[in-house]
Amino acid sequence: MSTAPWPDHLLSLAEWQALPEDSSRRYELIEGVLLVVPRPSPLHQHAMVRLAASLSAQLPDELTALADVEVVIDAEGPATVRAPDLVVVRWSLAQQNPARLAADDVLLAVEIVSPGTGRTDRVTKLAEYADAGIGGYWVIDLDPPATTLTAYTLVDGDYEIVADGPGEFDLLYPAPVHVDLTTLTTRR
Repeated sequence: MSTAPWPDHLLSLAEWQALPEDSSRRYELIEGVLLVVPRPSPLHQHAMVRLAASLSAQLPDELTALADVEVVIDAEGPATVRAPDLVVVRWSLAQQNPARLAADDVLLAVEIVSPGTGRTDRVTKLAEYADAGIGGYWVIDLDPPATTLTAYTLVDGDYEIVADGPGEFDLLYPAPVHVDLTTLTTRR
């Protein structure tokens, strides 16, 4: 059995798109560098699905929440492609079923912190998503003693915190929604 050689140079977006599909791993492209990202844990996946369902039920008909899609943060070389845990986009775009989304298409990006991703989620992606003009960014941490949310809204090119902590929140962007963090890690 032969395998494709690991890229030995910074990848362009076209080279990224030409890579063979590999469902055994998750990948992101960071300034042309191919990065293997750990698959989410079962609890992480459960929280992601619960949040997507909750948001989708509350969003207006023209918006929808999508889990685990690729977002092109920077298409120019060296390219950056991220895979947020969840995004909110226009329903009309989701119906077009694109292979990946442009950052301009994303109204809200949500990352659920996994072991080893805390700094990336809280610092690197915060800066990348702001630079890309994504209007809202949420970081959810499932670690005990309580699930927490830090919600940001883009103001004049920088993120400002609009909610921070455990519990329940009423947020206004990208549409009015109620988020109850205690329900993300429960069965029902």
